[in-house]
Amino acid sequence: MHVSTKKWLFTKISSFLLIPLMIWFILNFISIYENDYQTVLFFFAQQPTRILFSIFIVIAFFFSALTISEIFEDYIKDQKIKNVANKVLNIFAIIMPLITITGIYNLS
Repeated sequence: MHVSTKKWLFTKISSFLLIPLMIWFILNFISIYENDYQTVLFFFAQQPTRILFSIFIVIAFFFSALTISEIFEDYIKDQKIKNVANKVLNIFAIIMPLITITGIYNLS
């Protein structure tokens, strides 16, 4: 399978997986939006929320890295700059979810 075909397939799969997770997150965000800090902390401290939010964050960053790398492919002509931009993007897409998930799991 060609690399661009794999990217296209991963983009479609991750966008499909993001739909129910985004609906779940929006509905829960609406329900905790105007609550106090302790209620929000309790919400994120629950085990099902931690797992679902962690999956949501990982897939969202994976999806964004795929789509932004496509923009790099289209608009950056210099191959060295494109490679550096993609490497920085991939590092960012790994580190940011790890920091977020670590923070969520350390809320207790």
